[in-house]
Amino acid sequence: MENTNKNKKIIKWAVILAIIVVLNLFFNYTISLLYKTPDFNSFCSPEVYNKQYYEKNSCVADGGMWTENTAPRDLKGKTPAVPATLEVSGWCNPTYTCQKNFDYAHSVYNRNVFIMLVSLGVLALAVGASLSAISVVSLGLSFGGVISLIIGAARYWSDMHDIVRVLVLGAALAALVWIGVRKFKE
Repeated sequence: MENTNKNKKIIKWAVILAIIVVLNLFFNYTISLLYKTPDFNSFCSPEVYNKQYYEKNSCVADGGMWTENTAPRDLKGKTPAVPATLEVSGWCNPTYTCQKNFDYAHSVYNRNVFIMLVSLGVLALAVGASLSAISVVSLGLSFGGVISLIIGAARYWSDMHDIVRVLVLGAALAALVWIGVRKFKE
């Protein structure tokens, strides 16, 4: 009898953990299927970042950023890739402009995924709280919602402005307190 109860508890927690994992896989895979992440090559073509730049004008014209050498060196004839008559006076970051555009698009993407994951997490928490009679499903959905909140925040946290962080945390805390008061008032 004691062994049967212990097995039931283990199975109960295994189902709860499975719900947590599968719920978050479902959320994240569905989002990635319906909302594609920005592709670096859509912003920076291989022709730009595989090209060699020896002078500022062509670098800047292709959207790059030229950095002057702080200690110019005479490379004439010493590097086969550099024509013997050309002295390189700096180096080019050819993806400067397109990288900035990609970073912005990726930040917007992470913000939108954050909003989706937080919304789905709060929904899972609310459904979990409303199903308190079915403890395994309730706990699985509730903890799954919490993990979704964590994943969403982790994705966008570094791009989020401080005031938005405070607002998001305040809203999440208010929602959690509201759920706690409504469902677990003694």
